[in-house]
Amino acid sequence: MRNQTKHFINGEWIEPAGSDTIEVINPATEEVIGKISAGTKEDLDKAVAAAKAAYPSFSKSTREERIDWLEKIVEGYKKRSSELIDVMTDELGAPLSISEHVHFKMGLAHFKKAAEALKTFSFSEDRDGHTLVKESIGVSGLITPWNFPTNQTSTKIAGAIAAGSPVVLKPAEKTPYAAMILADIIHEAGVPKGAFNLVNGTGDVIGDGISSHPDIDFVSFTGSGGVGEKIMQNASKTIKKVALELGGKSPLIVLEDADMEKAAKMAVSNMFMNTGQVCTAATRILVPKTKKDKFEDAVQKVLPSFSMGNPREDGHNAGPLVSEGQWDTVQSYIQKGIDEGATVLVGGTGKPEGLHKGYFAKPTVFTNVSNDMVIAQEEIFGPVISIITYDDLDHALEIANDTIYGLAGYVVGNDPEQLRYVASNIRAGQITVNNARTDFMAPFGGFKQSGIGREWGDFGIEEYLEVKAVLGMPS
Repeated sequence: MRNQTKHFINGEWIEPAGSDTIEVINPATEEVIGKISAGTKEDLDKAVAAAKAAYPSFSKSTREERIDWLEKIVEGYKKRSSELIDVMTDELGAPLSISEHVHFKMGLAHFKKAAEALKTFSFSEDRDGHTLVKESIGVSGLITPWNFPTNQTSTKIAGAIAAGSPVVLKPAEKTPYAAMILADIIHEAGVPKGAFNLVNGTGDVIGDGISSHPDIDFVSFTGSGGVGEKIMQNASKTIKKVALELGGKSPLIVLEDADMEKAAKMAVSNMFMNTGQVCTAATRILVPKTKKDKFEDAVQKVLPSFSMGNPREDGHNAGPLVSEGQWDTVQSYIQKGIDEGATVLVGGTGKPEGLHKGYFAKPTVFTNVSNDMVIAQEEIFGPVISIITYDDLDHALEIANDTIYGLAGYVVGNDPEQLRYVASNIRAGQITVNNARTDFMAPFGGFKQSGIGREWGDFGIEEYLEVKAVLGMPS
């Protein structure tokens, strides 16, 4: 049992002000694996005070010092690899291979790329008549989601350290332990006391407390649209800057000349990746009407190469959903799709055969879906995708952009002109062509209700800076 009820404040693990705790559950076994503290306002105030006290010196640290801290974090992160992989499998339910090759590696990449970007990052620039200076924004509050326990925390922390911005982190209460390991790694790397603080707790207490705290200058949040809206409302009372990475309902446009089996594999891999609990997941598969039957046949052909099961057994691509509540939500959406008249090509309600223990949901593919259905418009956050047909490219783009979201988009095909046309006209923050590899230096963030701001690489550093214009400085 991991009964880790302390908060990391001002360079040490300290006892919480209150006695309430939150249970952490392994979604594959439905068993309690530990407890964390349900942090209080007093805990948060201590963390914010520590960050505020660290700001004057931390914000004036040199580029070389920050690069050194980031590089030492990278080395410490590598040394703790087995522990991070193990704990993410327990708290999230990700298969060991996914915890290693996706979650662990994504977190590692963000620290590496921040250090790399920092080496050439310009904090000042002489222009005609003035000097432009970029300075640390101040104390930053970081609120991270449960679906990527290292990726989301690492990209925010790395950008903040690179910018010299002290932080208070609230990790998700469902998956807190990977972040708590990160706290030790950051401390051992020599990051100054107070520059990094971690307070566990609920969104209602610690999350709301961060977004409304008068001594926090900036809030970076990843999570649902509803919570993002509440954060903006809270932050508006003190006119603090916010960065939001919210939901998505991303389209995958399959071109007429695409290899249908390759396209089907992309679609199915999006359904299985992290059990569909991915904000950038391609959940709407847009296929030419003339290729509908061929694509559906291809989906059924490639499905057996993917597997869902015990995350500690080899060979599985997906594990359970993170919680009973999330399982219930996904079931309700599958039932809505059936009620709306969509056809279940694969899957349906209930648990997969042989997986009675744990929050496992059947990988489900709907076909004969129209874009006005609930399953095509709302983020399900589970292993569910919808096949929607289109007449021509402009019709495909009309469907693709007919959503409140704009986080990601995908296109697969062979004609370079059509690929460019589609990539240029999907209104989303990151477009992937023909399953291109992720570039962690590329800016990441969304259009419309998918968010505000950008993370990763040099864009991630920019989030934690303010721009100052200095006029008339003598040379």
